[in-house]
Amino acid sequence: MTSDGTSLSSEQLLALYRMMALIRRTEEQLARAHQMGLVPGPCHTYVGEEAIAAGVCATLREDDVVFSTHRGHGHALAKGVSPRAVAAELFGKATGCSGGRGGSMHLFAPEIGLMGTSGIVGPSILQGAGAGYSFKLLGADQVSVAFFGDGAVSNGAFHEGLNLAAIWDLPVIFVCEDNMYATEVPFRQATRVQDVATRASVSYDMAALCVDGNDVLAVHQAAEAAVARARAGEGPTLIECKTYRTRPHAEGMRDGGYRSAEELEAWKRRDPIASLAAWLVKNQHASDADLEALDAEVKATVDDAIEFARSSPFPDPETVADFIFSEGG
Repeated sequence: MTSDGTSLSSEQLLALYRMMALIRRTEEQLARAHQMGLVPGPCHTYVGEEAIAAGVCATLREDDVVFSTHRGHGHALAKGVSPRAVAAELFGKATGCSGGRGGSMHLFAPEIGLMGTSGIVGPSILQGAGAGYSFKLLGADQVSVAFFGDGAVSNGAFHEGLNLAAIWDLPVIFVCEDNMYATEVPFRQATRVQDVATRASVSYDMAALCVDGNDVLAVHQAAEAAVARARAGEGPTLIECKTYRTRPHAEGMRDGGYRSAEELEAWKRRDPIASLAAWLVKNQHASDADLEALDAEVKATVDDAIEFARSSPFPDPETVADFIFSEGG
């Protein structure tokens, strides 16, 4: 570990910064596209929570698998789906990662371990446990990651998935993105036990910890240790990440009425990207000019992705019945 408290190289740290910036820029442009009517259906952005996807997925291999939620664009990008494929999918185009059939909430790229995002609350927990069980049966050293929000922890899937993973020592990392609200319902009003890590450790004797979800270095350190435990056959870990979304639950919904303007502004001041940028400069891992260059490169990449999505064709109407039934033996 270096004098600044991290074992990561400057190159690795800048990669984390770039991924967070890429997620932020992509989400902002997709939000604008939704306002322009270019993105059909709902659109749930990940603005404010970028440190979690970036920190966790940076510890994974391509053959490790991720199961995500309705707010899954950041997870898809962090796992390696290109901005072009994400943008085109939200635009409903044939060049999207799900062929234009999934939209914002159903992103799939199994060839790189993104096993799907879902608008249903909580299935990622059971899917993550199932994948971990498969890896254990196969004797593989792969790991499975289940991302879910605080709204999922009162779902039966939470208890079933954690219990199975615990009793069978499955190689699963459960990542709770606690952004304080399930749609517009405060987590504090939905449960007496708001510490999700305590639920895992006390109820299921599972390794569990709570970290600042806006601190990508803390998230990365926790995920790295959890992945190492899983690969070593030491069982699952739950990482509770305290964070906040600074845009509405979904584009077009209200920002106020259930949270105060003061609360929103306080969390904006804790922006994970700005915090990492200041830390990188302070600890001489990068200069302001380095970060400006990275930001410019990210802007060009995302602008290209949006233009690619705009110009891509819609799926051929003749293929409307494809992928409905299993084909072949």
